[in-house]
Amino acid sequence: MRKRWLWILPLAVAATIVWLSAQSRYPGGIELPPPFDKGAHAATFGFLAWVLDLALQRNQPGLPMYRRHMVVFLAVAVFGASDEWHQHFVAGRSCEVADWVADTAGAALALAAGNLHLLFTRHLEALSWLRGACRRPDPSRDLILVADPHWGATLTGLAEATAAHPEADWLFLGDVFDVWVGLPGMETDGQRTFLAWVDARRAAGRWVGLWLGNREYFLDGHAGRFDLLGEGLGGRLEGEDLAWEHGDLINAADHQYRLWNLVSRSGPLWLAFRLMPGGTARAVSAWMEQKLRTTNAAYKVAFPREAFRRAAAAQAGATFLTGHFHTHEVEANGIALPWAHEGRFMVWRRGVVGEL
Repeated sequence: MRKRWLWILPLAVAATIVWLSAQSRYPGGIELPPPFDKGAHAATFGFLAWVLDLALQRNQPGLPMYRRHMVVFLAVAVFGASDEWHQHFVAGRSCEVADWVADTAGAALALAAGNLHLLFTRHLEALSWLRGACRRPDPSRDLILVADPHWGATLTGLAEATAAHPEADWLFLGDVFDVWVGLPGMETDGQRTFLAWVDARRAAGRWVGLWLGNREYFLDGHAGRFDLLGEGLGGRLEGEDLAWEHGDLINAADHQYRLWNLVSRSGPLWLAFRLMPGGTARAVSAWMEQKLRTTNAAYKVAFPREAFRRAAAAQAGATFLTGHFHTHEVEANGIALPWAHEGRFMVWRRGVVGEL
């Protein structure tokens, strides 16, 4: 409750600035001359966008960053347009398109600047989200762990493990396919087969979770098909002392990847994919997959042991899991799961991670 009260002050300030903007006035009652008025417009609407973004982040934890930013940008752009409409048709002043451009530019810059810290830190709440149930109905059941299978058309090992362990629950820790873009016309036959398998497991009463990796994009539309779907930090199972993330965000020194991660999950890229013809979008997806295989090799050779140990220590009292590194490593309470490409799955059984 105390945290909610803390939001009253910034929201009140934002509301005051919005009201002043609607009157073409700024603090102190001074109407600024050009070009300073455009800067004031940008600053006012940028501040509004920043506050709205923080409010959505705190109150809608299941909203991915790209959707949150699009909602905020659209809201600010519509308000800016209505402000200009008010000036022209109600106040009798000229309608300034340049003012609206300044409003939207300020919002876009504020949203970008407000996430610059994500390039350098482990405080990644702004890009982390989850939807669904963080508690399994029956924690005594085996939980099969699948990390980085990088499947193509063939789901190696999945049918065999399902037949051998029909009562087990499942947790996928990302990079399920070489590239998986969850937009119409971009999903493959293999991905549709996998989703049908998820539907069948859940219909059989099994819990199935998917935590997105660095090769999954815009999959939040499938949230209803999983018991738990999430991204970034914060994966956990309540009552089982089990926590996880994919692992791509462990190394905060890999600024090149952090930048790519933000750009590739941004609202503008989502919009670009939606506007592309299907063939072009699939070609771009294939190019992305190739770049992911060959870029930033220096950070892929060595396991970031110190950074991994710090991330695991932050989950004191829980077993901490990642995939991503394609190597089986154990550091205190942290376990990097082995590469599942050849069907090597692990299992969480009675509070211990072991071979399936």
